[in-house]
Amino acid sequence: QVQLVESGGGLVQAGGSLRLSCAASGRTFSAATMGWYRQAPGKQRELVATITTADTTNYADYVKGRFTISRDSAKNAVDLEMNSLKPEDTAVYYCNAYLWPMNYWGKGTLVTVSS
Repeated sequence: QVQLVESGGGLVQAGGSLRLSCAASGRTFSAATMGWYRQAPGKQRELVATITTADTTNYADYVKGRFTISRDSAKNAVDLEMNSLKPEDTAVYYCNAYLWPMNYWGKGTLVTVSS
């Protein structure tokens, strides 16, 4: 069992930065691929970035070069550093832990980017 709690969302102007954090509980965190997803109003949930247990990262094209995902296994945490934010980045951001065959989700944190 993995429980995920996100923090760090808020309101920021276009071009600004935010750092999201996800605190994970459960012994299986270190074995899970972690990720961040987002869901904008009226749209489906989409991938933002993932990081494996070997620290291999994968980014959606629309955030490459602007967002950075990282994990701290000692703290059971995964962060998402977001720079050069755009209004289209506005969404609820969800932390995800994938440990086959289970998928765990946090409740999400809202990021609003004003133009």
